[in-house]
Amino acid sequence: MSFTKTVSKGIMTAALGFSLMGGGTYAYFSDSVETNNTFAAGTLDLSVDPETIVSLDNLKPGDEISREFSIENNGTLDINQVLLETSYSVDDAKGDNLGDFADHIKVTILYNQANATVPVLETTLKDLATQMPDITAIDTDGGGQVPDGLAPGDKEKILVLFEFVDNGEDQNEFQGDALQVNWKFNADQTEGIVYEGEE
Repeated sequence: MSFTKTVSKGIMTAALGFSLMGGGTYAYFSDSVETNNTFAAGTLDLSVDPETIVSLDNLKPGDEISREFSIENNGTLDINQVLLETSYSVDDAKGDNLGDFADHIKVTILYNQANATVPVLETTLKDLATQMPDITAIDTDGGGQVPDGLAPGDKEKILVLFEFVDNGEDQNEFQGDALQVNWKFNADQTEGIVYEGEE
């Protein structure tokens, strides 16, 4: 074979190789797969029964009222605590009040946990309006109150005692007056958790 033919054949072979290399960039194995992932948020759903806890007329100093109501978790998430928010207004019938009618109403709340009443707080209605107590809190052997919360489907009874305190002094200014009390129950979730591995 002549030198010219050998060189020509070599050039053609190289050109064919380059051509295959260029075209070969599309000739590779491939595969793909899709996964379906779901993130569904849970729900917090607190209910209170009855919605009107107390409605009384003709109160006088020394009267005590006991009422029971229940709180229930109708959601899918654990409730860590239920904070009680209080607001009130006084209807001063004669416009002669020197003091706050709510300062003469003592409120005691008891949490019926595992059929044992646990004191949550004892204060005046006036002071309660400046607090947001957890009405599910329990006292751990004198170690302080900690949230007990409500798991989904749980229902607990709450006992509340109201007393128009007879302070032994002239309370005539409150005759004919009325107190409108609003209680708002705020449910908080438990802390977030880290999900690892397979569920």
